[in-house]
Amino acid sequence: MEVAACGVCRTDLHVVDGELPDPKLPIVPGHEIVGRVAGMGRGVAGFATGERIGVPWLGFTCGSCPYCRDGRENLCDRPLFTGYTRDGGYATHALADARYCFPLPERMDDAEIAPLLCAGLIGWRSFRMAGDEAKALGLYGFGAAAHILAQVAAWQGRRVYAFTRGGDTAAQAFARSLGAVWAGGSDEIPPEPLDAAIIFAPVGALVPAALKAVKKGGRVVCGGIHMSDIPSFPYSLLWEERHILSVANLTRADAHEFLGVVGQAGVRTHITRYPLAEANTALADLRAGRLEGAAVLLP
Repeated sequence: MEVAACGVCRTDLHVVDGELPDPKLPIVPGHEIVGRVAGMGRGVAGFATGERIGVPWLGFTCGSCPYCRDGRENLCDRPLFTGYTRDGGYATHALADARYCFPLPERMDDAEIAPLLCAGLIGWRSFRMAGDEAKALGLYGFGAAAHILAQVAAWQGRRVYAFTRGGDTAAQAFARSLGAVWAGGSDEIPPEPLDAAIIFAPVGALVPAALKAVKKGGRVVCGGIHMSDIPSFPYSLLWEERHILSVANLTRADAHEFLGVVGQAGVRTHITRYPLAEANTALADLRAGRLEGAAVLLP
C-alpha cells in the first residue's frame, strides 16, 4: 500500500525506547496506517487497487490456538503486530495482510482518521471493559486515546472526569472542551465517586490512585501495553469488590464496531501534522507531553 498518513502512538515510544520485549530489528514503527492499495497478492479478495484502507496494530493471528478458536484473537499465542514484530507505517509504502485491514469511511481526511486505528480502537475496547453501567467514568491521561473516547462517552450521556498531570491547565481545558464535566490533576479526588476508571498513562502509581476514586464494585481498566511498576497499596483500596483489569490488543470485530460508532457520535480528532522526516521530533513531543490530541506523520 501507498502510505498517506500514519499516527504516532505511545506504543511506538515503548518500541523505540526498548520497553517491549523481542521486537523485530531493524523495525519500521507505526501501526495507525492510512493509505491506498497499490498492489495485491494472489488470492487477495475484498479490496480494489486505489481503495483507501486502514492497517491497525493487529497484523496477524494464527487462527488455531485456543484463544483464536474461542473468538479472542487479541490474545493469540502466535500473533504479529504492525510496527513491532512486522514493519509498519513510518514509511512511504507498507506491506500488510489484507485479512487484517479494513476499508475506511471517506468523511475524514487521511491524517484525521489515522489516530482512530489504535488510540481509538484501544480506547473503545477499554471503554467496553469499563462496563455499560459506568455512568461516571474517569480517564487518567488525556492524550490521543482519551480525547477520542471522551467524545464517545459524552455522546452516550456518560459523565467524563479527566485526570491530567498536576497543573496542566491546558490539557484540562482541552478535556472540558470535548465534553468532560470535570478535569483536574491525577492526584485529585473527583467530585463524585467513579463507576469506572480507564488508565491510559503508562504510570503504575495511577492504579492505586484510581482505586481510591472508584466506588464499591467499581472497575479500574489499564488500557496500555506497558506501564511502570505498580506500587504496593493497602488491600482496603481493592476490597469491596473493586476490579483491576488490563486490555490486550484488539480484534477485527472491534474495528468494524468502533468505526460505525465514530460516525454516529460525530467524533473529530485533534491532530498535529509532521512530515515523515520529522518522526523523531513527533516522538520527542509525545514523550515530553507537548501534544494536544494526537500526532500524525505525512510522507
